[in-house]
Amino acid sequence: MKRRIVLKVLGAGTVAPLIPRSPSPLPRGQPERRRGPAGTPSDPDLLRPTVTWAKQLTEGELVTLSALCDLIIPADDTSPSASAVGVPDFINEWVSAPYDYQRSVLIQLRGGLVWLNNESARRHGKSFASASPAEQAAIADQICYEPRVQPEYLAAARMFDLVRDLTATGFYTTREGMADLRYLGNVPLQKFDGPPPEVLRHLGLA
Repeated sequence: MKRRIVLKVLGAGTVAPLIPRSPSPLPRGQPERRRGPAGTPSDPDLLRPTVTWAKQLTEGELVTLSALCDLIIPADDTSPSASAVGVPDFINEWVSAPYDYQRSVLIQLRGGLVWLNNESARRHGKSFASASPAEQAAIADQICYEPRVQPEYLAAARMFDLVRDLTATGFYTTREGMADLRYLGNVPLQKFDGPPPEVLRHLGLA
């Protein structure tokens, strides 16, 4: 199974539509209540989100991260690459959040990005972002499946697993990613004909 198909399956599980409900009119004489989210940490305004923390990754780190994201989800005939829809910025915002888990993940990510550049320099005499797609893939092949990596690559494999998950989450929750999944969301249908015959045959139901 191709890598992009696997990521589509994983990404489909991350897509959850958010449908705001219209407020009901108040009975006559009842005092006005606050409507909609307040925008506090316990009641975030998801319609007009704001980030209250500074992003921590440097420009150089973002260059390496962008190359890795595009290796995981490159552009193809149906959709753009991960970096083209802002996935590195999404990851930067996520790992920069001022919480204990994100702080530990930020350290893990930064160490992994350093490792990628060092490994690329050792093999090819250039940074990871400057390497060819084939050279990048050769490095990633050594760390893309943690149960089979060599012990010295374990930390890098865990970093790769983290970035792969975040890349799929970021990409397949964008409009372009949803279109790539052919995800329609909650839309009215005049009729529903059921699963296609080939799907039913594949499941042994036809």
